[in-house]
Amino acid sequence: MSNPSRAAVLGSPIAHSLSPVLHRAAYAALGLDTWSYDRFEVDEAALPGFVAGLDDSWRGLSLTMPLKRAIIPLLDEISDTASSVEAVNTVVLTEDGRRVGDNTDIPGFVAALRERGVEKVESAAILGAGATASSALAALARICSGPVTAYVRSEARAEEMRGWGERLGVDVRTAEWGSAAEAFASPLVIATTPAGATDALAPDVTGAPGTLFDVLYHPWPTPLAAAWSARGGTVLGGLDLLVHQAVLQVEQMTGRAPAPLAVMRRAGEKALASTP
Repeated sequence: MSNPSRAAVLGSPIAHSLSPVLHRAAYAALGLDTWSYDRFEVDEAALPGFVAGLDDSWRGLSLTMPLKRAIIPLLDEISDTASSVEAVNTVVLTEDGRRVGDNTDIPGFVAALRERGVEKVESAAILGAGATASSALAALARICSGPVTAYVRSEARAEEMRGWGERLGVDVRTAEWGSAAEAFASPLVIATTPAGATDALAPDVTGAPGTLFDVLYHPWPTPLAAAWSARGGTVLGGLDLLVHQAVLQVEQMTGRAPAPLAVMRRAGEKALASTP
């Protein structure tokens, strides 16, 4: 019997994370009987000690908030993708003891959209300006040929998004949150806001909308996603992003590809269906 291999997701709060469900489903489908995947409540202060205590049975870490930037100084190397947004959500622990960071959220966005037939757009809109918005912007740098309008609540956030645009080579324009309904004329809208933030915008979805990618996954559908679907638009949710970024994590950590996307999605859907 081969030696056990460990992986886990770290963050705070972490109890809600679906990552263990997705990764364990992948291990079972791939026949990786000696692999385990857990969750640990770890904040920024506790992170260095946790990482220092990892032994050679560890193969990988998934990072969620608030650790995606805090992990960077603890790594030996980070990918260009992770560097582009200064955020790491994946760490692979190599056999020679190195810690290599990557960001699978960005290609996860792209892969999820491609799965739904969205490979190129001429313009796009982003609702919000947090950490997820910068990853969304980096994904749009790969598929959007024209301007991206970010709808934000403050000038400080607007300046931040324009800065990310310059860094990522995207023509970012900013607009006040009060005019967010104007985003719905874009062929692709990515909503990166917390639960409830876009609920009041749902009645403003009219005509035949394009594609909405709402990064929330519970409760689902959001009022905005429901209104979008009712009008015949294409809707992607947070589970689409979660599954596609997890597929890439599983492949990197285990060295096995392709990871079982359909199996992982079904496991995630089942877990969400039983969540109160």
